[in-house]
Amino acid sequence: MARDVKKVVLAYSGGLDTSVILKWLQTTYGCEVVTFTADLGQGEELAPAREKALLLGIKPENIFIEDVREEFVRDYVFPMFRANTVYEGQYLLGTSIARPLIAKKQIEIARKVGADAVSHGATGKGNDQVRFELGYYALEPEITVIAPWREWDLTSRTRLLEFA
Repeated sequence: MARDVKKVVLAYSGGLDTSVILKWLQTTYGCEVVTFTADLGQGEELAPAREKALLLGIKPENIFIEDVREEFVRDYVFPMFRANTVYEGQYLLGTSIARPLIAKKQIEIARKVGADAVSHGATGKGNDQVRFELGYYALEPEITVIAPWREWDLTSRTRLLEFA
């Protein structure tokens, strides 16, 4: 399934899933990986994400951590509130509403660094794959999207840990 990809921008949280994805991309595609971590207000998780990326062999110039809090609130959260957007009448959509912004930033970085692909760690459990990928294709219709959870055989936490 591996396509000819030279450089990929990964939506990277620094957690187990995206750290394994980072190594999987390097191993499976033999490509250069650029990480993007969006600062949506999570604070303390940002420094460890940078450190993990470095430990996994990412060059410092290929680690992007961007403070997108103001844009997130102004362009995504406020409109969501104005539209009274909730799931099942009670759940705010904070995580899901962030996906299009993360996708937008990944495409911006891909253009900046000359990447020919983007990747995310969304599993098939929810609609996050769709949220990421609609954003990618709306902004860059010819971009290659790598969705590891649809490609690999690491189908459980145990298999992820074995690969790691």
